[in-house]
Amino acid sequence: MSDPTTQSNYAEIATTDLELSWRIDFQEKKVSGYAVHILKVLNDGVDKVIFDTSELNIESTEVAIGKGPWEPSKFSVGDPHVVMGSALSIMFPNPVNTETDVKVKVSYSTTTNSKALQWLDPQQTQGKVHPYLFSQCQPIYARDLVPIQDTPSVKIRYIAQVTSVLPVLMSAIRISPPAEAFPRGEEVGKKEVTYEYKQPVPIPSYLLAIASGNVVYRAFEVPQGKPWTSGVWAEPELIDAAWQEFNEDTPKFLAAEEAITTDYKFGVYDLLVLPPSFPYGGMENACLTFVTPTLLTGDRTLVDVVVHEITHSWFGNGITHADASHFWLNEGWTTYIERLLQQILHTPAHRGFSFLIGRKLLDDDLKLFQDRDTPKYQRLQIAFTKGENPDDAYSSVPYEKGGNFILHLERALGGLDVFLPYVKDYVATFMGQSITTQQWKDHLFAYFRNQPEAIRALDEISWDEWFFGEGLELPVEMDYDTTLASESYALAQRWDESRDTEVSQTDFDASDLKNMDANQIIVFLERLQTDFQPLPKAHIDHLGIIYGFSKTNNAEIRFRFYQVALLKPDSEAAQAYAQEAVDWVVGNDETGVVKGRMKFCRPVFRAVFAANSSLAIATYEEYKNEFHPIARNLIEGVSAV
Repeated sequence: MSDPTTQSNYAEIATTDLELSWRIDFQEKKVSGYAVHILKVLNDGVDKVIFDTSELNIESTEVAIGKGPWEPSKFSVGDPHVVMGSALSIMFPNPVNTETDVKVKVSYSTTTNSKALQWLDPQQTQGKVHPYLFSQCQPIYARDLVPIQDTPSVKIRYIAQVTSVLPVLMSAIRISPPAEAFPRGEEVGKKEVTYEYKQPVPIPSYLLAIASGNVVYRAFEVPQGKPWTSGVWAEPELIDAAWQEFNEDTPKFLAAEEAITTDYKFGVYDLLVLPPSFPYGGMENACLTFVTPTLLTGDRTLVDVVVHEITHSWFGNGITHADASHFWLNEGWTTYIERLLQQILHTPAHRGFSFLIGRKLLDDDLKLFQDRDTPKYQRLQIAFTKGENPDDAYSSVPYEKGGNFILHLERALGGLDVFLPYVKDYVATFMGQSITTQQWKDHLFAYFRNQPEAIRALDEISWDEWFFGEGLELPVEMDYDTTLASESYALAQRWDESRDTEVSQTDFDASDLKNMDANQIIVFLERLQTDFQPLPKAHIDHLGIIYGFSKTNNAEIRFRFYQVALLKPDSEAAQAYAQEAVDWVVGNDETGVVKGRMKFCRPVFRAVFAANSSLAIATYEEYKNEFHPIARNLIEGVSAV
C-alpha cells in the first residue's frame, strides 16, 4: 500500500540526495533559492517525477539526464488539496530507465502561508531584539518548505548552503563556519553569512529542519573516547540556564542508549532551546533536537523529554515508520526504551512510575476520541484514507498504547534477559530502513523461531486487539510498580477526606511535599483529578497557595493544578480559575511568554471553553497569531474556538 499522505510517485522514482541553496529574508518572511534532487529510477519508462508541495511559489524547473547539461523542463502544479497540497509534476524530455542518472532542479520560494515555518517578531523572543525562524516538518509539512517526496518511505542525504543575517542551524553536521565564529553581541544581524551543512545519513523528509535567530552554543561534558559531540544552543539570555539543565544528563542518556542498542550514527547530538511558541516538548530532528523552554525548571526534573528525543535516534530516525498508519512504531518503541532507561539509570520503580504517569495521558485521549466519535484513532495501526491529515489523530495513543504493547511483549517473552537481545537484533536488522508493522511482526517471529516457548507466547498475544482494537481499555490489564506513587496517593486521600472540613482547620502545609519529587507531585494532582470528586474552591485555593502550584515555573505541575481546578466546568472553582488558566497558556501572566506547547494549550483551551466559552474564544482570537500554525489548526479543531 502506498503512503496515503503523498501525491508523489516515489515508487517509480525516488530522491536519494538533496542539495539546497537558500536565502532567508526576515523582512519578507520567506525562504528562497533552489533544490536539486538526485534521483534513483525504480521502474523503466518513467516520464516524470512528482513532488509534494504546499504554499510554494515555483519559479522554474530544470532536468539533467545522464551526463547531459541542465535543460529547462516543462512542469505543472496541480490543484491544491486541503491536506496534501499541490502535486508538482516535472516532465522528462524522454522516458528514463532504471540505469539512467537523473537530476532535477527546482527554483522556488516559500510563502507566509507555510505551515512548516514560524516567523517570530523580536518581541516574541527571549532577547526581544532580533526576529527568529524555525521549522516543524513532522508529520507532512516538509512540502511547505521544499518540493519533495514527503513520505517517510523515502530517506535522503542532504547538503545545504543557507545565507542569513542571523545564525542558522540545521538537522545536519555543520561544515562552516564553526560555532565560535557565529556572529555574537553587536555583530548579530549586521551582515549576511552563508552557513554550510551536510547530513550524510539518509533521513525521512520530516526530519529536515532549520532555525535562524540570535543563538549561541555551549558544549556539554562528553565522556572521554566518545566519537560524537554534544551541546546546547539557545538565545544568549537562556544559554546558562539551558546548559545547567541539560549538561549533566544528555551525554549520560546518549551513552546509556548506545549500550542497549548500537552506536550513535549521527556524529552530533545538539539541543536547541526554542522560543515558547514551539508546539511540542521536543522534536527529534537529526543532529539537532528542538526542545521547548518549558523544560527549563532549574532542577532538571523535566529532562526525561530529552531521553525520549535521544531514543528517536534509533527508533524513528534510524528505523522509520513507512507511513502515518505505522507511526506507533516510532513512538511506541521510543516510549518503551525511554522508560527502560529509567530502570537502568535509576530503579525499576522509576520505570513503573513513568508508565503510571503516561497511563493517565492515554486514558484521557482514549476518552477524548470516544467523545468525538472517532474511535479509529484509538487504534495503534490506523488505516488513514487518501488525503486524511495524520495530525487529526495526534495524541498519546501511539506513544502510550504502543509503549504498553512492547512492555506486554517483554513480559510475555520472559523478561528483559530474553527481550533485550531481540532489541539489539531489531535495531541491527532495520537501521536505516522504513518499515511497516507487519515487517516488524514478521521479524519478531523469525527471531524467536527456534525457541518454542517464545513462539507459544507470541501465538497467545491478541495481535488484532492491540493493532486494531478500539475502546477505553487495553487488551490486557497492565500492572505497574506503584512504589513511588504511594506517598502521592496518600496525600490525595488526605485532601479528599478534608473536603467537609473548613480549610483553616486542616493541617496541610508545604512540608507535605518535602520528600516528593516533581513526578510524584504530578501523580498526586492526577489522583485528585481522576479518583475523587472535585474539591471545593476554598480547598483548591489553599492547594495552590500553600504548595505554590498557582505560581510554579514547572509547567507540568502548573498544568495539572489547572486541570484539578477546572475539573467540573460549572463549579465555582472552574469559573474562578478559567481566566488564570487561559492567561497562563497564552503567556498573559507573570512569565510574559506564550506557552505554545500543545500538550498544555489544547487541553487548557478545551477545559476553559467548557467553563466559559466566550472567554476561551475571545482569548484565543486575541493571541492565536502567537501560536505555531500547527498548534492553531489543532486547537481550532478540538476546542471549537
